[in-house]
Amino acid sequence: MNQILVSEKLYITPELKRKKKMYKIDFFISVFLVVILFSYYIYAEYDKSKNEAISQEILSNLTFEDNVADDTTIKFADNAIVVILNTEDPFEVVYSQPVEEVNPEDNIEWLETQSGQRYYILAKINIPSIDCYYPIINETTDELLKIAPTKFHGADPNEVGNFCIVGHNYRSDKFFSHVPDLPLGDIIEITDLTGTTVKYKIYDKYVVVPEDTSCTTQRTNGLKEITLITCTDDSKKRVIVKAREYQE
Repeated sequence: MNQILVSEKLYITPELKRKKKMYKIDFFISVFLVVILFSYYIYAEYDKSKNEAISQEILSNLTFEDNVADDTTIKFADNAIVVILNTEDPFEVVYSQPVEEVNPEDNIEWLETQSGQRYYILAKINIPSIDCYYPIINETTDELLKIAPTKFHGADPNEVGNFCIVGHNYRSDKFFSHVPDLPLGDIIEITDLTGTTVKYKIYDKYVVVPEDTSCTTQRTNGLKEITLITCTDDSKKRVIVKAREYQE
């Protein structure tokens, strides 16, 4: 009977006290980490929404026209330069007279990020099937990729060659998140600074490792092509979408 009435405190050993203390510490650390992670998630979503707003504001301020179909393959000026293809190397071009250099900053509206990085808008991309409508920035940096899709490599918009565009996959409705879902045969529209809109039809889609940049090749057989590049949902590989100029 005396053993039954012994206080419960007599059975709490130092080891049990230590474990109880550790459980409390682990609990508070877990709560703290959850709060930190939740706060980071909220901030990340806020940052994405803010950058989406910046992108759409840029888009709304662009002045070149939409829906102007490109019905010519080559446009000649009065002082057109004669181009001769070297038969030994089909990708080498020989000019019969010097090409007049053009200052790339002429007639370009330069913008600036909060950190002071300068950039300008090269074109607009519209993919109606996934409601993807954004400006395209002239170069690729981590900071600029947060604002809009960017030119990664290659020819300029709607010119012969391979215009390569990279954009974030946020696994949401923003930027290139739905690009991995695009089917073959879908249409992508690119509007350049002259107001010319060219339609491109998707003819290939595949996944590569990040180190594989073969998709940026400029060997297009004299055709206009675009390449969209974004991450897979797990961010471990890259989704490549290839499209070629489409004549209706």
